[in-house]
Amino acid sequence: MAKVRFGTLGAANIAPGALLQPASRNPDVAVVAIAARNRERAVAMAERGGIEHVVDDYQAVIDHPDVNAVYNPLPISHHHEWTLKALAAGKPVLCEKSFAMNEREASEMAQAAERAGLLLIEAFHYRYHPVFLRALELYQSGAIGDLVRLTGSFYAPVGKGAMPTDSIRMIYATGGGATMDMGCYPLSWMRHFTGEEPEVVRAEAVEGPPDVDLRLVAELKFPNGATGSAIGSMMTGDSFKADLIAEGTQGTLTVTNPLVPHVGHRITLEAGGETSTEELTKRTTYDYQLDAFVRAVDTGEKLPTDADDAVKQMRLIDNAYRAAGMKVRGT
Repeated sequence: MAKVRFGTLGAANIAPGALLQPASRNPDVAVVAIAARNRERAVAMAERGGIEHVVDDYQAVIDHPDVNAVYNPLPISHHHEWTLKALAAGKPVLCEKSFAMNEREASEMAQAAERAGLLLIEAFHYRYHPVFLRALELYQSGAIGDLVRLTGSFYAPVGKGAMPTDSIRMIYATGGGATMDMGCYPLSWMRHFTGEEPEVVRAEAVEGPPDVDLRLVAELKFPNGATGSAIGSMMTGDSFKADLIAEGTQGTLTVTNPLVPHVGHRITLEAGGETSTEELTKRTTYDYQLDAFVRAVDTGEKLPTDADDAVKQMRLIDNAYRAAGMKVRGT
């Protein structure tokens, strides 16, 4: 029997790539139960993913005797409730980003995990991939000198027309907004690259539906004196772009596509009058994340995207919304 046996809450589009496929490649993992608001969707995903049990509701997933870990890819508005219920049932949780609606919810989730002595991580899968680890190694080696400016961008195409207004990304009540879905990545990249918690100096947003940002640009200042700019956008007509650019006193490091490097990436170092490029493995970020989750369940290892980190991440997102003159989610 697999060491870690997941139940998944809902039949979210991200579930196959983020969990089902990596689980099929990991002998220590199985996905054994699923429920969704639309049972037909749950049945279809179970058939595609080899999930044995389709149950009636999310609580039945959590309570299923074969399940010893829970994957929560529900709308952000449902992360807090169902993560707390999973932890109360004694199950560690892999929770999709953004972790919660706001810092307060994230803190309550982190406290519950600590009280229960259970693993709870935010699914920032990029953080476990060799591409991001190599970028960290280069920066920490002094390859670009002292950091001066950091820019992170994630633009996500929404097709030729506007995103449907009934998409959860376009609804404030479900945790919608570009920063919650796209901009959270550049903010996370920058926090983890520097190892510092930045201050939001100012922010500007393009608002679509009420209180929902289609694009938000946050200007940051880091404790070491460097400045930064984080951009998340889901505006109509955007072309896909995901990169992290670190400008230092002795050079520039560019990571092209730290988001999903398995579909193509490049690390470019310009320093000392020379330019070098690297391309590493195309094994998926999700495989590495799942490896780390299993290892932490087994050994108690502290992971970089744990619940404590998620609280800091949500604090930064809340501050970006405040600086842009927008409502924090869930308030």
